[in-house]
Amino acid sequence: MNPENLLTVLFVTGLIVEAMTGAISAGKKQMDLFGVLVVANVTAFGGGVVRDLLLDRYPILFIGEPKFLLMTSVCAIVMVIIARYFARLRWIFLSLDALGMITFSIVGAIRALDMGFGIAVASLTGMVTGVFGGIMRDILCNEIPLAFRTELYASVSIFSVWFYLILRHLETPESLSVPFTLAAGFILRILAVKYDWHMPKFVYQSGPLDRNH
Repeated sequence: MNPENLLTVLFVTGLIVEAMTGAISAGKKQMDLFGVLVVANVTAFGGGVVRDLLLDRYPILFIGEPKFLLMTSVCAIVMVIIARYFARLRWIFLSLDALGMITFSIVGAIRALDMGFGIAVASLTGMVTGVFGGIMRDILCNEIPLAFRTELYASVSIFSVWFYLILRHLETPESLSVPFTLAAGFILRILAVKYDWHMPKFVYQSGPLDRNH
């Protein structure tokens, strides 16, 4: 499979998985079906929408190709039906979510590079595409975003983008740079979950002066 087809397959898989994880988050908050569909689709498309707005790129994916919106909506409903089996599939979903996030990160960087932007913008749009759907999902569900408090996640997205950009700078063929980036990012994400790796946390304890204000 050539790199373009591989990215397409993983991108669609990422949309499906992100929609289903969004549906699960909505279910944990006991939302109705409309809420489930909103959260699921925000999770799936949120990062890409923010990226396209930053790059002034139109039409936005789900408007230009509404078939993807239909696909993610159907997947969200399917998740409602099979949610009881979710715990048994945790590692499968975790693995697919990692691949989806890394794929979104690569696609976000490629979009910027193809439009003539430099590596700084490509780094930003890659990270935004990879993690902002999840951030928006958690905000809608009244949670502190996982990207800010869980095992390495946003950091994996940034790492993956830079790994890809370095390989691209070294003129590594796309047939190698894409799979290598997917593998490196995936391994880092799984190790982070397995060994509970986190970014350093800022913990502020209020003192007497704070309580007097």
